[in-house]
Amino acid sequence: FDPYPNIKMVSSIAAGVDSIMDCPSLPSGVTVTRIRDEEQARMMAGFAAWHVLHHHRRMGDYLDNQKAARWDRSYRAPMASEVTVGLLGFGLMGQHTARALVAMGYRVLAASRSGNAALDGVEILSGPGAVAAVAARADYLVNLLPLTDETRDILDAALFATMPAGAVLIQLGRGEHLVEPDLLAALDRGHLAAASLDVFRDEPLPADSPFWAHPRVVVTPHKASDTTRSEILRQVAENYAALIAGETPPGAVDRDAGY
Repeated sequence: FDPYPNIKMVSSIAAGVDSIMDCPSLPSGVTVTRIRDEEQARMMAGFAAWHVLHHHRRMGDYLDNQKAARWDRSYRAPMASEVTVGLLGFGLMGQHTARALVAMGYRVLAASRSGNAALDGVEILSGPGAVAAVAARADYLVNLLPLTDETRDILDAALFATMPAGAVLIQLGRGEHLVEPDLLAALDRGHLAAASLDVFRDEPLPADSPFWAHPRVVVTPHKASDTTRSEILRQVAENYAALIAGETPPGAVDRDAGY
């Protein structure tokens, strides 16, 4: 940002702001904003719900059976009401995801930093131990956390060890949340049954990454949800109009919290 001495506002074109916040030249007095899009949050909810359903109903097996012309009806999936889905993060994305999963009949619990939000059918845990407490009870653990100093590397061997045997990780947050060798170790020793990964430390995911060919990993190319160019422009304009009017922009980021 050094070439822009008069800058007043920096806007992310997505929900994440960690690359902006980590930039050493970001002036201390500049307002940082991000995109908060209900449509994008609904896309995220659908994507997360699909992955839960994919693993819960073993859809990958059916696809493999189709290729082999194999008719196998032997698997009985537990009822959704018998399955617990844990959410890490309970902002806009997390709340939409929770609503979708509750509507599908799943038991849902969420780790919320503030603990202020409440939704019917969702158990909210807050406080320093909330993430570990949710992970310890989750058959399917969906990560939607923002990336901060507190959440970097949070998906590690210690957290995986708290999860029930046979649990599944659905990683939709930021690549730097996940300690990738720890996940591979948890999968290879059978403690975790599977993982869905949409974000990675190195993107595009290198061709030699073990995730591509891992039999229990679903890889998608950071496409869990998108917003539109028109909505980005609308929110940038809305945020700047509020700023020059002396108001707090609706998309303003709490720079102390990091999101």
